[in-house]
Amino acid sequence: MIAFVSLSIWLYLILAHGRFWQSGPELPAAAPLETPDVEIVVPARDEAATIGPVIASLLAQDYAGHFRVTLIDDGSADGTAALAGAAPNLRIIQGRPKPLGWSGKLWALSQGVALSSAPVLLFTDADIVHDPRHLSSLVARLQRTHVEMVSEMVRLHCSSLAERALIPAFVYFFQMLYPFARVNDPRSPVAAAAGGTLLIRREALDRIGGIEAVKDALIDDVALAAAVKRLGPIDLSHSGLALSIRPYPHFTDIWRMISRTAFTQLRYSSVLLAMTLAGLALVWLVPPWEILFGRGWRAGAGLGAFSLAAVSYVPTLTRYGRSKLWALCLPLIAAFYMAATVA
Repeated sequence: MIAFVSLSIWLYLILAHGRFWQSGPELPAAAPLETPDVEIVVPARDEAATIGPVIASLLAQDYAGHFRVTLIDDGSADGTAALAGAAPNLRIIQGRPKPLGWSGKLWALSQGVALSSAPVLLFTDADIVHDPRHLSSLVARLQRTHVEMVSEMVRLHCSSLAERALIPAFVYFFQMLYPFARVNDPRSPVAAAAGGTLLIRREALDRIGGIEAVKDALIDDVALAAAVKRLGPIDLSHSGLALSIRPYPHFTDIWRMISRTAFTQLRYSSVLLAMTLAGLALVWLVPPWEILFGRGWRAGAGLGAFSLAAVSYVPTLTRYGRSKLWALCLPLIAAFYMAATVA
């Protein structure tokens, strides 16, 4: 019976869950129809290892309109601000102490927003480097899709063994949790964003009450997306025009990255955690178990579910240039993510 339930879940995921497995859409390189002023806000704390190339890539944007980069140095102790460089359209602000009830990143973003009157705002992390066409392409997407906010899953660093094994799965699981087609469908309640780069109309931000509306959210990108989508459509895509240069050289680095926010995502509920683990076991662990130990139709159902899971992972592996054989390891990879969630 359990094997049949697992297979049924996978049939639903493949056939009716927003085509998450297609690993799309992709943000195209494009020129905007209009070029409004853009304020680029970069919150940073102890980002000396990455801030130089990040700011340089932002200053080199091939955008016909006026834009400015505002770096909010949130109490760095490693010389982040000094390493950012200097340019006429770069300003560096020393962040003020965080008030009670705010998350650090959102408090830094709110300070940058308050200093600008630009009609379009780009929030980007201090570990993302940008193709010169990136800002123009984001603004073009905002205009041509007639949305209030554009965000994207930037290409993540994927060089070490740990990254090659686990980072494509991180993207895959995110797509499964928030199917991009449903996020982009105004009729669907599903809302999400990937906070590495997020372009938003100031008017939309003001209408939801500003950054303060989500000031205590640790998973701030999803919270902001949910607030904006209640007022109008949003857009989420993949992008090859932005790259995270933050490395995760060891398995323990990725373990910490997952465990830092997983229980927050579950609203600190032990009941939700138990239900999540049971569901994940049904999806990821039952199929290989039935293949190995089941008989007859149980083994067949397990093989069917495992095959659907493996095939669904291939487009994401292709996006990251990884061998399709990694798809056979998906249950082990899922077990790693489950353990980190418990941690």
